[in-house]
Amino acid sequence: MQQTSKVLLTLPILLMLFLGTGHTDPRTENVRVAIEARNAQFIAAFNQGNGVDVAALYTISGQLFPPDSDILSGRVAIERFWQDAVDSGIKGVTMTILEVEKHDNVVYEVGKYTMLGEVGQVLETGKYIVIWKQEQRQWMRHRDIWNTNMQASTSGQ
Repeated sequence: MQQTSKVLLTLPILLMLFLGTGHTDPRTENVRVAIEARNAQFIAAFNQGNGVDVAALYTISGQLFPPDSDILSGRVAIERFWQDAVDSGIKGVTMTILEVEKHDNVVYEVGKYTMLGEVGQVLETGKYIVIWKQEQRQWMRHRDIWNTNMQASTSGQ
């Protein structure tokens, strides 16, 4: 009987260790809230057509890895890229975070995005990964890569 009691007491502890308690690390939750806030700033600046404010959300040595393009480095190149995107007819962007994880002084974020046109029509949907670093006690975009879910158009067909 005593052995059965030990097994019955041990089983819930093992299940909790194996399955987890359902709680996330509070440090990761705090970082997620910070990343959500920074993404809200990105969206607001982009939707206002302000490439300067978008670029200010990147580290000094930030880099973009846009589809079908070379790597763009530094805030000037980042500002030019995002301003050109706005000027080309992309009038809004939405982002949905799927995952945020912190490792020492770096955070990575995985998500989905939608780019919108003048009257809210969907121009593009896709997925992204952003690597964040802290600069002056602020989480800043350091590396930003994305690609579309849309099929490439084929000419001549």
